[in-house]
Amino acid sequence: MIDLRRLHMLRVVHQQGTVTAAAEALHLTPSAVSHHMRQLARELKVPLLEPQGRGVRLTPAGHLLIDHADALLARWEEARAELESYRAGMAGPLRIAGFTTAISGLIAPAAGRLRHSHPDLLVQVRECDTAESMDLLMAGKVDLAVVEPIEGGPSPDDARFEQSPLLEEPHVMLVPADHPLARAVSVRLEDAAAEDWIVADPGTCDHAQRVRVLCAAAGFSPRIVHAATQWPAVWSLVGNGLGVSLVPRLAEGPAGRAVVRVPVSSENMPTRRILTCVRRGSRRNPLVDLGIRALEEAVRDHRAMDDWPHEGGPAR
Repeated sequence: MIDLRRLHMLRVVHQQGTVTAAAEALHLTPSAVSHHMRQLARELKVPLLEPQGRGVRLTPAGHLLIDHADALLARWEEARAELESYRAGMAGPLRIAGFTTAISGLIAPAAGRLRHSHPDLLVQVRECDTAESMDLLMAGKVDLAVVEPIEGGPSPDDARFEQSPLLEEPHVMLVPADHPLARAVSVRLEDAAAEDWIVADPGTCDHAQRVRVLCAAAGFSPRIVHAATQWPAVWSLVGNGLGVSLVPRLAEGPAGRAVVRVPVSSENMPTRRILTCVRRGSRRNPLVDLGIRALEEAVRDHRAMDDWPHEGGPAR
């Protein structure tokens, strides 16, 4: 009988492109991964990997096996989910990963809710970007991830994952409190076409790219003058009159900064799609289902709180 763990390792090797990178993702040694790959090839009596530059790639037989492995591993996740339903109680752990603003606005409130409703449940939260969250899901290091669609990321019908919409999050214009736009009920992006812009550092997230794309759709190229690595730094730069920014509604800055968040007019309101992602077949796991329902409740709370009247003065 084929060891499902070896099928999982083969899939990670295929994803990572090298045995060393796969070993790091799986928290194993490269020699251990190589040993399991050789054993799997011997059991199946076909070569599964071949050299490609400094890495490896699947042979045609390896690709054929991966196609079947996705279905087998999904069935295994379904079996684990059904077995989990027979467990008494909800002990966990439930491991959730997500990007920074998803943690502050959704995951942390959901984890706090679970702490009160299921005090015996251990919830573990990990901050990381979407690409790393997908790798952690693949490696079995997290059970649930809150992600956003990214370039080169898995397609909606990827056989390895189940992705479900969680939130269509609006962006808001962040302006200094004494800026003329701070008194507007809503603004259009093109109203800030002549402003200096402040974005998150491109090395930390895709905020800068998103701002460029959304502004281009509004008919102008933003003059990006300042870049920051954390949202509080963006708040500080805006609050000191150094420019404006377009930020996700979930993004938060330090209280008391002289900034105002102004809604963007509905006819061209930019949004960001946020998804839940789990390994295919694990959605029926009662712990995973509990986590997703807690996230959905956090979204409902966020939407209720988000229906705030626009007023001048410091951002809330």
